[in-house]
Amino acid sequence: MMVVMVIVFLRAWLGPSLYDRILAINIFGTATVLIIAILGFYMQRPAFMDIALVYSLINFIGTVAILKLYRFDDLGHREEKES
Repeated sequence: MMVVMVIVFLRAWLGPSLYDRILAINIFGTATVLIIAILGFYMQRPAFMDIALVYSLINFIGTVAILKLYRFDDLGHREEKES
């Protein structure tokens, strides 16, 4: 998993496009969730699964927020101007 994370980090660093970087960061977050889940399994700590679930939700919401910010230049609701 650590080798995968290093390769994905290089993809995020080198690009070439913004979408490649966002996808790489999303994969990095998914690999982090897997590492947390594996550690929880080996340490016999079921609370780690809850932490992994929350981290995966944060990863998803962060990815959607970054894509929305890139697409619309704003995270809030835009009101249309009246003519």
